[in-house]
Amino acid sequence: MKFISWNVNGLRSVLRRNFLDYLDAEKPDVLCLQETRCSPDDVEQLWPAAYTSYWNCAQKKGYAGTALFTKTRPLKVTTGIGILRHDREGRVLTSEFGDFFLVNVYVPNSQRELTRLAYRRQWDRDFLRYLKKLEQQKPVVFCGDLNVAHAEIDLANPKANVHNHGFTPEERAGFSAFLKAGFFDTFREFEPGGGHYTWWSPMAGARSRNIGWRIDYFLISAALRPRLRRAFILPDVPGSDHCPVGIEISPDPS
Repeated sequence: MKFISWNVNGLRSVLRRNFLDYLDAEKPDVLCLQETRCSPDDVEQLWPAAYTSYWNCAQKKGYAGTALFTKTRPLKVTTGIGILRHDREGRVLTSEFGDFFLVNVYVPNSQRELTRLAYRRQWDRDFLRYLKKLEQQKPVVFCGDLNVAHAEIDLANPKANVHNHGFTPEERAGFSAFLKAGFFDTFREFEPGGGHYTWWSPMAGARSRNIGWRIDYFLISAALRPRLRRAFILPDVPGSDHCPVGIEISPDPS
């Protein structure tokens, strides 16, 4: 199965550019979107017949939101993590398949002045508990914009950003907690080197100069590691300030 995750920074905007062409060319089995900023009713669009779509929209119109396009209908789809203060912004969409859960997540940004850092830290703890609860039933794949560059290798200018949102010690520790809990950063299973980013500032030609951050990820339970065949970043796909990321997982041998 091929999984793709993409923060589209407004689905209506990327639809006016290349979204359907990209979907037709890439042909993922499952596509997870973040920062959709709309509901299905806001989009006058006939989606490709091969896909069934599911949505989790923020209560605040035009804000955040997640969506799922999948060729295989999940056994069940749920929204949120069961904590009201976290579930108003449409940030989590969980799909149960036969032998794994897929969690599509758009993690809260701690904001430029770190005004939301305390909330973000609580989010990280609560989200990890949610993932581990799912994992008691079957393995978990989770993906999306996690709004943190984990290590210095994950952004172009680490020294200048040590205390900036997305690279604070607290946010990085929150990501480390996922790894300590047994989840694997799939991209790092294949690529140990730097210079690979998923988000670039729209200012000053950052993308053309590859001055970016790796803040979009796929993480998987240890039980799925033997089935992981590939993890990749697609930096040349336009349409958003983020680019798509993906993995390929082989079928369950049992």
